[in-house]
Amino acid sequence: MIAATACAAALAALTTGPAGAGEPDRRVPRWELKDTGTPDVRFRGLAAVGRNTAWAAGTAGTVLRTTDGGATWRNVSPPGAGELQFRDVEAFDARRAVVLAIGEGEASRVYRTDDGGTTWTESFRNTDPRAFYDCLAFFDHRHGLALSDPVDGRFRILSTGDGGRTWTVLPDGGMPPAQEGEAAFAASGQCLVTSGPRDAWIATGGAAHARVLHSADRGHTWRATGMPLPAGDPARGVFALAFRDRAHGLAVGGDFRPEEPSPRTAARTSDGGRGWRPAATPPPAYRSGVAWLPRSRAAALAVGPTGTDLTSDAGRTWRTVDAGSYDTVDCAPDHGCWAAGEKGRVARLEH
Repeated sequence: MIAATACAAALAALTTGPAGAGEPDRRVPRWELKDTGTPDVRFRGLAAVGRNTAWAAGTAGTVLRTTDGGATWRNVSPPGAGELQFRDVEAFDARRAVVLAIGEGEASRVYRTDDGGTTWTESFRNTDPRAFYDCLAFFDHRHGLALSDPVDGRFRILSTGDGGRTWTVLPDGGMPPAQEGEAAFAASGQCLVTSGPRDAWIATGGAAHARVLHSADRGHTWRATGMPLPAGDPARGVFALAFRDRAHGLAVGGDFRPEEPSPRTAARTSDGGRGWRPAATPPPAYRSGVAWLPRSRAAALAVGPTGTDLTSDAGRTWRTVDAGSYDTVDCAPDHGCWAAGEKGRVARLEH
């Protein structure tokens, strides 16, 4: 309890103003890089179980796990997965996790482990060459969804009721038609997110308008809302979502091409996604991941290749607090926040 309280106080300090002129702000937590020993891997999948335990999933079929705060990492990659691109991982604890590989046709797969990655079971392999799965998310330890880009003009949803051991394609009658060129971005494992027992949201881009789709019945029916983020190009849209409850959410994105400006990179909602307002002061460049700080009603972090940004007013304004490159970010209830990205980079928020 003492450690958790101290960490909470340090995270709260992140929302305060800077120290006096010329003085370093020693109250501000910082990302501390952890040596994963995988400089050639890009980690876009991340699951923060706690300050000590986290999972990372990335290129070359790589899955890593730490149980000592990042001091050491165990390579727990599924055997024979070296050609796969893992883009999402959802972990229930230090032993149970589900990972998603992306790609067309059979490249899209789901694996589950119950023993910390010692063994894996392939629980889903896509056999439809038109489908391309991007993200997965869970409501609880049993119920979850996985998202594919549109097939026959509508986004495709997989559903599980047994913790990812088996999956079923849901009927698409409750899914609104997709726009021409619309897709989800497999950039951070946050194009599909949940809050509570039944609510889920999808982030889209690549079409004339960026959108967020919301379901209040575990993926059976959806409602689409236009977003005030860049659109009209395959590289633009909403890349990541985070909801601290079923009403209050954040969206980040932009244009992922480094040579292209992204003047509108963030938005917020307070009504479950029915309406979105652009940030008055958004992050200065494209962002691919976002997470609320634990037990905070106002503080969140957004990450991307050019830095990390903080909001202390629930997404109205953002300020850059770190220049390191990260693709995704996740926080656990015990105040353990982690980020991951290119060149084997995984970091924990320290104080």
